[in-house]
Amino acid sequence: MSFNADHSPNNILLQLADLLESRHPDRGGDPERSYSARLLHRGPNAFLKKIGEEATELVLAAKDNDPKQIIGEMADLWFHSLVVLSYYQIRPEEVFAELARRQGVSGLAEKAARKQPS
Repeated sequence: MSFNADHSPNNILLQLADLLESRHPDRGGDPERSYSARLLHRGPNAFLKKIGEEATELVLAAKDNDPKQIIGEMADLWFHSLVVLSYYQIRPEEVFAELARRQGVSGLAEKAARKQPS
């Protein structure tokens, strides 16, 4: 699968999500030929470890105030986050919808609402 010329942020994430869908081992993804298929095949322990590693690397890049490294590490973190979504059959559009729902809501109010018992 190749990416099309629309490099808008949503489109890039959606195209990558589509690519990850095709990499699932039960859909023909080959863990011997694809890093994504390998992560999906190995399951949560593999890709959640990568999330932790990439988040730590992002923190270190930010502490070093290194914009180029921050960009690279953020890209790695976003990629591995998309692997998580794909594994659990969650589309990025669902995350976009949640962000849209929160838009215009005070972050402090939203956080407080999450702590209230149902």
